Amino acid sequence: MDAKQLEGVGLFSTLPKGDLERIARWMDQVDVPAGKELTSEGGFGHEFFVIEDGEASVRHGDREIATLGPGDFFGEIALLETERRTATVVSTTPMRVLVMFEREFRQMERELPAVADRVRSAIYARLH
Repeated sequence: MDAKQLEGVGLFSTLPKGDLERIARWMDQVDVPAGKELTSEGGFGHEFFVIEDGEASVRHGDREIATLGPGDFFGEIALLETERRTATVVSTTPMRVLVMFEREFRQMERELPAVADRVRSAIYARLH
């Protein structure tokens, strides 16, 4: 994928070009139809998602707890904190998401700790 796509994502927007290029190599762009379950509450998590376009519903139990859109990300809690998904995320419109698998996420964590710290800050904000 192209590093320029990451410039508009808040999580990555202030990173230097070289860091964006590294992250872009670790991510894949995926088109998702409306109604697709991207994560399942209680399931094991192996991916981190960033929404480039479209919207998704976040559900905990039978209750919607959030709506996510472009620039939002999810999936990080299972990779960094709990191992299992804390919510179900379903696309409510067609979406384009950027996906980083666990192996690459761990590499990002080691090589770009400032980015991992930003992700952790978001986790703490969501959980508290």
